Amino acid sequence: MVKRLSDTLDNVFSALADPTRRAILERLARGASSVTELAEPHDMSLPAVSKHLRILEEAGLISRTRDGRVHRMELSTKPMKEALAWLERYRKFWDERFDSLEELLKNPKNK
Repeated sequence: MVKRLSDTLDNVFSALADPTRRAILERLARGASSVTELAEPHDMSLPAVSKHLRILEEAGLISRTRDGRVHRMELSTKPMKEALAWLERYRKFWDERFDSLEELLKNPKNK
């Protein structure tokens, strides 16, 4: 279980590291789209966009359905929820640290 979650997180964060892939996910948040529609706003070849889509698929962030020659992509939320849960643990940790720092800076005599 730990190995699988670690692999999932690695793939999700790696996929999210690229601005083109983040833009594709933002577009898919509004609804399913064909590969051609997803490629439209990007100044790159269709094979280059397809490579980005493959990386997003491998990370589990999108799913593909085929209707004849048309490939439709749809957002998959589970991997993003797992990444968010992982980040949430660290947000709480840093919030507590920053609260302590804020208190120390407000009252430097209370060391």
